[in-house]
Amino acid sequence: MPKILIVGGGYAGFYTALKLEKWLRRGEAEVTVVDPLPYMTYQPFLPEVAAGSIEPRHAVVALRRHLKSTKVVTAKVTSINHATKTATITPAVGEAWEETYDMIVVTAGSVSRTFPIPGVADEAIGLKSIEEAIAIRDKVLSNFEKASNLPAGPERDRLLTVVVVGGGFAGIEIFAELRSLASDLLRYYPNLTIDDTHFHLIEAMGRIMPEVSLKTSHWVLKNLAQREAIVHLETQLTSAVGGKIELSTGESFETDLIVWTAGVMANPVLRNTDLPTEERGRLRVQPDLRVINDDGIVADAWGAGDVSAVPDLTGKGVGGFCVPNAQHAVRQGKQLAKNIVAVLRGELPKDYIHENEGAVAGLGIGVGVFQRGNLAFTGFIAWGMHRGYHGLAIPMWERKIRVFGNWAFNAVLRRDIVGIPASQDPRAYFQEFASRPKPAAAAVEEPKIPTPAGAPDAPIYANPSTK
Repeated sequence: MPKILIVGGGYAGFYTALKLEKWLRRGEAEVTVVDPLPYMTYQPFLPEVAAGSIEPRHAVVALRRHLKSTKVVTAKVTSINHATKTATITPAVGEAWEETYDMIVVTAGSVSRTFPIPGVADEAIGLKSIEEAIAIRDKVLSNFEKASNLPAGPERDRLLTVVVVGGGFAGIEIFAELRSLASDLLRYYPNLTIDDTHFHLIEAMGRIMPEVSLKTSHWVLKNLAQREAIVHLETQLTSAVGGKIELSTGESFETDLIVWTAGVMANPVLRNTDLPTEERGRLRVQPDLRVINDDGIVADAWGAGDVSAVPDLTGKGVGGFCVPNAQHAVRQGKQLAKNIVAVLRGELPKDYIHENEGAVAGLGIGVGVFQRGNLAFTGFIAWGMHRGYHGLAIPMWERKIRVFGNWAFNAVLRRDIVGIPASQDPRAYFQEFASRPKPAAAAVEEPKIPTPAGAPDAPIYANPSTK
């Protein structure tokens, strides 16, 4: 059987494997998915996970549970040599090995793109993984606990200051969701008020959320301002050393939480391959998702999702390419599976084309925005549309049921405000009280009385009366 190797188990990789299982005949091909994580993360839910509105495990989909006939390998693909059709697979434990394949599908996704700003690498946290969302949630809740024991002053201000860098969809959603969480928390801390909390979003451009109209973006800015959340437009972060924020406008303040959402880049695994990339480091593919170089199609190589520069045939993509979001990645994965099956059966693949269905964002409980063309909704209706769309979009019905159930319980019982920051170092509590072997005591020797010169050798006792 031909061996199909899928590099990456995110949206595009997961859906490619899922649909190949559905459409391939028994014995038609052998499919392997390699990803360092055993689950797919539904990234649109990360802001709500960070805000305590969704249980973290409900926002991920276990690969082994839902890919029944696909071989799942939990490891990293560290290099690809398509000339010899081999990939180097490196597990977390054990030796790396070479995996051969007949057809490769690169769906390795993207990672946070940062700039060499002093302090960012040491102080900031991204929003690309479920672990990051959990850490953000624990940090906010833990900081409220600490701040409640402090008098008003610089240290309390630092703990209650949240900074988000990047005014795209991800940045605005996490910013607004954390503002919503902080406002809810105030009911449990009577010694704190909204004036004690400080929220700052830093955006280098002159507007936020380019996916929506300027009018809609202005409504979001006004809504955030009413909630005591400050957005710094046309402003750059110049330093974050030690948590001290310095802006291009000259403003400066301290924070204990910096969330970085200012862009993504293709997974760096492409730097260790002989597959063709474009100037931004993404895999070069044509509309039917086959990899291409200057001479044409690269046989038996495919790409989709954030790692690939997929042409947008609707003409509405940025720079002529599909924007890196879940809406495209999911659909590209499905089309990719169809095209692979077609090629295996001697048929022609079809181009990927998708008309954007609109943009929807949640801005905290009860607040959202929706934009499709000139049609826009804001407030509670848009929030309901956001939850309805993403609740149905997350893969697999067992996950949809868990998410909707979570929201239903929260509507009655309120969101969960329990943070478990000790989970970052779970053995600390045990180690604090664990008994340890005592150091061996030094042997105590009895004092010896020297023999007088010329005296016969005889027993000498420390107590002369003892014989």
